Amino acid sequence: MRKKAFTLIELLVVIAIIAILMAILMPALNRAREQGKRAMCMGNVKQLMLAWIMYADDNNQKIVSGNAGYDRRAWVGRGFSDDYGNGVMLPEEEQREAIREGALWDYVKDEGLYKCPTGVRGQFITYAIMDSMNGLSRSNEGTGSRHKTNMNDIEKMAESMVFIDEGWVTPDSFAVHFNREVWWDDAPVRHGDGVVLSFADGHGEHHKWKGSDTIIEGRKAAMSHVNDRAPTTTDGERDLHYIQKGCWGELGYTPDVWY
Repeated sequence: MRKKAFTLIELLVVIAIIAILMAILMPALNRAREQGKRAMCMGNVKQLMLAWIMYADDNNQKIVSGNAGYDRRAWVGRGFSDDYGNGVMLPEEEQREAIREGALWDYVKDEGLYKCPTGVRGQFITYAIMDSMNGLSRSNEGTGSRHKTNMNDIEKMAESMVFIDEGWVTPDSFAVHFNREVWWDDAPVRHGDGVVLSFADGHGEHHKWKGSDTIIEGRKAAMSHVNDRAPTTTDGERDLHYIQKGCWGELGYTPDVWY
């Protein structure tokens, strides 16, 4: 008796159908995976915010230093390489030690909460504090910028940014100009062309970038450092204004784009 079997054509058809189904399903699976990572990142910044607030409550409303790596008791220690501008990272144990010697370690004793799950292999600190929140005071950030050192200095808690999911480990705090319409630290592009942020009232949010130039240039700077890049689109200008207002509370210049 003759045995029944699949022909070569039938096998090729089955393989083609499987390939088509995979092409359809993979984007959905990737989106679901990314949404899970975004949720974990949001949870991380909320935990860090709780620690940030508790530190202020325990220290007469003084805000913890955001000048990571330079102040003796900043929120984290020196977790960056001298050659950070070229994407070089410190060895794993040195980054772990930087976390443990930080002022917030007493409140968040879980090294995993200092890193976004989207971080690349070898990263252990991906979050940064904004310049305005007791970060590094830079001589060229712009006259009129106001650094907060006490919780009572913050006028609009729900609109004042504290932590930003910056990405790879860089020094001090997230640099933002006050009176110039240019990026200092480039926009971090994370979690579906956006960024996770936390605010002084304790809430966190995912902000999706609007400008194509913001996204393109932000991706280029994912493991490098670029200074003073001007937006090239109207939406890119709006992205920059969002970060500047969230950092300083206002713009130190008159923008071309009106809202």
